Amino acid sequence: MKHTFTFSFFILTSLYFWSQVPGINVIQFDALEKIMSSKSDSVYILNFWATWCKPCVEELPAFEKITKDYKGKKVRVLLICMDFKSKLKERVIPFIKKNGLVSEVLLLNEPDYNSWIDKIDKSWSGSIPATLILKGSTTNKKFYEQTFEYTQLKSEIEKVINQ
Repeated sequence: MKHTFTFSFFILTSLYFWSQVPGINVIQFDALEKIMSSKSDSVYILNFWATWCKPCVEELPAFEKITKDYKGKKVRVLLICMDFKSKLKERVIPFIKKNGLVSEVLLLNEPDYNSWIDKIDKSWSGSIPATLILKGSTTNKKFYEQTFEYTQLKSEIEKVINQ
């Protein structure tokens, strides 16, 4: 009876924890390519970041504010997490919960960076944070290998929206 109670408690606790965890999709680069080649009139903001990157973490509130400010509009923030897939449960999910992230988080599971970095932008050295803002297709895009504060980020998004 004691073992049944312990097992039941473990299952219920696990179910509660996982019901509180935001959905994080683990993707391959081809999923990003589909977004980047979309002919949609939506603006996509792809922010490449990692939990261990201090400048990345410091700029996340700007992206979160963009998500909230443009809710219901054709603007979609995608936070592309560069942590290893093996760190998803122990580092990424707790980080997202602790920081209350509301933007969509995608974990990019592509360890061979050299095979896809140039497809984001030929000028990208590979350092993060990095942000790609695009609308309609890869020909209407702006790439930034820098950190952002909210007003600067909003200004860059507005430029793309108004093109």
